[in-house]
Amino acid sequence: MMWKDLPTPCYVVDEGKIRKNLEILADLEQECGCHILLAQKAFSMYSLYPMIGQYISGTTASGLYEARLGYEEMGKENHVFAPAYKEKDMEELVQICDHIIFNSFAQYEKYKEMCRESAKVRKDKKAVSVGIRINPQCSTQEGHEIYDPCGYASRLGVTEEQFREDLLEGVEGLHFHTLCEQNADDLVTTFQAFEKKFGKYLYRMKWLNMGGGHHITRENYQMETLKKLIRYIRETYPVEVYLEPGEAIALNAGYLVTEVMDIVHNDMDILILDASAACHMPDVLEMPYRPPLAKGFEAGEKQYTYRLSSMTCLAGDVIGDYSFEQPIRIGDQLVFEDMAIYSMVKNNTFNGMPLPGIALLKEDGSVEMVREFGYDDFKMRL
Repeated sequence: MMWKDLPTPCYVVDEGKIRKNLEILADLEQECGCHILLAQKAFSMYSLYPMIGQYISGTTASGLYEARLGYEEMGKENHVFAPAYKEKDMEELVQICDHIIFNSFAQYEKYKEMCRESAKVRKDKKAVSVGIRINPQCSTQEGHEIYDPCGYASRLGVTEEQFREDLLEGVEGLHFHTLCEQNADDLVTTFQAFEKKFGKYLYRMKWLNMGGGHHITRENYQMETLKKLIRYIRETYPVEVYLEPGEAIALNAGYLVTEVMDIVHNDMDILILDASAACHMPDVLEMPYRPPLAKGFEAGEKQYTYRLSSMTCLAGDVIGDYSFEQPIRIGDQLVFEDMAIYSMVKNNTFNGMPLPGIALLKEDGSVEMVREFGYDDFKMRL
């Protein structure tokens, strides 16, 4: 199958680019002795989990379903954090997760006996390792407050004021997650704030998890700064270090192929695509985020400028304004880039829009259709 033969809209994940990202992460693990986990909330294409598992330590989840997916499809280290857990879910989580991280001491108190007794119900006969999420109250983000766990009145993590040293018995790790698409200098700033408030407790811990949001595989990432920080932590405190990037595994490794269905004019030329920002790339509206477009440029940069929109009834379902060197025609394919992350995991069927297919661009250049969706996938969600 060639790209031009793909049913649109369709996500295409680049196997070769995934592997290059994984090689960078594997080198980091080996050199610094840290553990890298795939944060499945960003990328959960489990047909690639066997390959991913060859390079990194395992997966991390935001709830039972992701935890089960990581357990079933990768079968390596399996971690989970959620703001709260249902008792029925916890009964399964203690069986399939190696680390369970609690958002409050109240949640830990509720489930600590179940965690302590977990060895009795686990195949490996090892009790689950328990951690507490920390809010270091150090915000380093700008422009996307919706993803800032250190923002005003954040529900995520225990603050210094709410921390309970008297309840640390049985707690083996601390966790913080404050970044979003950021570089290592912001991680250093965050760790220093964390260390000032909570560093004394690390001497009682077995591990420290510094969460996700690290753009480790980005071209200008400050890798030496990250390595220096990890070495400092491991030399100073008796802890294993975990990082759980999601984006770094699949950064710049995916595409969304879409077809131009119509062209209308109202103040400017507007392309109607069979792909939707609201349905197929929600970060475009939530962040907001402007996805790269193959052969597309900033509005006005080239001769032909268009607004790219969709087939939904949402007036604001606009991807952005792009310019092109050649005029666009009905039936043309457009290819958005960096579409592996936060796309498949967040898409929806608003307006009855079909879910995009999922294809794999293999390292030999061939394209394999992994999954297609239809009316039943829309109906079953309702």
